[in-house]
Amino acid sequence: MTFTAIITGFQKAALLLGFVVIGLISAASVQAQETPASTNPKTEIKSSLTDLSNLYKSEVERLEKRHAQSQQLFNDGLISRVELEKGDKELADARAKVEQVTNEIAAVNQPASLPEVVSNLVAAGNQVWSTGNVKIDNLIRLYGGQYGVDPFLIYCTMAQESSFTAGVTSPKGAQGLMQLMPGTAARYGVTNPYDAAQSIKGGTRYLKDLLTMFNGRVDLALAGYNAGEGAVMKFGNTIPPYSETRNYVKLILKRYSTKKPVS
Repeated sequence: MTFTAIITGFQKAALLLGFVVIGLISAASVQAQETPASTNPKTEIKSSLTDLSNLYKSEVERLEKRHAQSQQLFNDGLISRVELEKGDKELADARAKVEQVTNEIAAVNQPASLPEVVSNLVAAGNQVWSTGNVKIDNLIRLYGGQYGVDPFLIYCTMAQESSFTAGVTSPKGAQGLMQLMPGTAARYGVTNPYDAAQSIKGGTRYLKDLLTMFNGRVDLALAGYNAGEGAVMKFGNTIPPYSETRNYVKLILKRYSTKKPVS
């Protein structure tokens, strides 16, 4: 083999090695682009609460402008004090909502509460539950802990109500993950029933009130959630004789009465 042939062979080998290295770098770059960043559950919750806070702040700004106009109309004798005080109350309620969400964001920022709020781990040997969406799972744990409602009960109720579909609307007009009727949503300050955080918070508060109303009776609370608390009371604090309601309670209790996970 001549010297020129040897040099040519080295050049070809170097060129081939260069192609291989470039190929490996390109593959690594593509893989890095295709691999999604790990989701931080704590960040997910803060983001959802921040969106809710911004919504409430916008409402406060709107009411403040309206209140200033009402104050001027009152000073000019064009509206009554009753109307002015009604506006005062609406503004105070809106500000209270902003403060409440601010406190919830602060609570999420507390390291000590993090395991209770965002941990997806359960004790060995217990059943694992998940909606398939880490953000929704953690919102269930957050509001369940905040209002003293078993997160697994919220999960079971949501499974029956919406199958974890945030944008669903029932033929009767119930909306969102927790399928809140417009009147119930308004009662609990839910302005967007299709927002996951608002829906779960409103539905959890409603479940809490029903459990309190019926002395911790899960079956009656579920019946009230489906048919309304008035129907439960109408039939002497028993499950109303409606086939839909009885089937609803039966299906949720069947799932809820299985070996429950530690949440």
